[in-house]
Amino acid sequence: MNFFGPKEIKYFVSLWLKQNKALLKDRVIIDLPSGNGVTSRELKDSGAQVFAYDLIPEFFREKDISCQFADLNQDLPIKSNIADYIICQEGIEHIADQIQMFKEFSRIMKLGGRLLVTTPNYSNLRSRLSYLLGECEYYGKFMPPNEIDSLWFATPNSAQSLDENSVQNSESVYYGHIFLVGIFKLRLFAQLSGLKIHKIHYTRANDTSLLLMILFYPFILWFNWRCLKRSLRRSPENKKLWYELFSLSTNPKILLDNNLFVEFEKIENPQESIAKFKQKHQAQAFIT
Repeated sequence: MNFFGPKEIKYFVSLWLKQNKALLKDRVIIDLPSGNGVTSRELKDSGAQVFAYDLIPEFFREKDISCQFADLNQDLPIKSNIADYIICQEGIEHIADQIQMFKEFSRIMKLGGRLLVTTPNYSNLRSRLSYLLGECEYYGKFMPPNEIDSLWFATPNSAQSLDENSVQNSESVYYGHIFLVGIFKLRLFAQLSGLKIHKIHYTRANDTSLLLMILFYPFILWFNWRCLKRSLRRSPENKKLWYELFSLSTNPKILLDNNLFVEFEKIENPQESIAKFKQKHQAQAFIT
């Protein structure tokens, strides 16, 4: 984790791409949402077979890379089991059906494939304080979710120019950061989709979170330790899971980071995950 230097997530994604350049060569990589194409360009320059998709492909600037329309709230126009890597950079916080998004990512990934997700860190202490004080998206920047700040604009869903008429007549809506998600929901969505956390890549510490850490971390440890002990007494057979959640709850880097940058690995198909969890909880189905 860095305490100084750039805060922008694109810096850390670019750094990861440079550090893993050899692994990316000749790999099939989906860049979704691809935005203006900066990441797609780096992937192509690394020798990867890059396929770019976005809700607004008209914003894509790289002329020698094709960008196609895709809506992460819908089924993706991509074949199953073809991707070695998927990069979803600052996209999930705009998506209403995030479980559907993860399942679609899992569907198009090969077994052993990797999904990299970046998103504003809703698990850091500044975000938690912001929610406590005003149930707002960003500390001191926005009012709570509303129809002005949270509905950024409607967009065309085909390769039309972004003129005023096409925007106003479109039924698609580009939502703002009204679906912010923390590390625990990301982990859960992944589990339900046949994925697991492979690695959390740490970025830049948030200054406000650092101050709050000094004040509140002992209470965070105490509270989560009590939750851990209760869970161990209630169902000791899930000991491994409870300790994993406790570790994430008290991880100083997660509590401080500006952004979440999580790398997932596909270990099974979504249907297998759901069947496994159903079987595990079958005995408790009628317990309230």
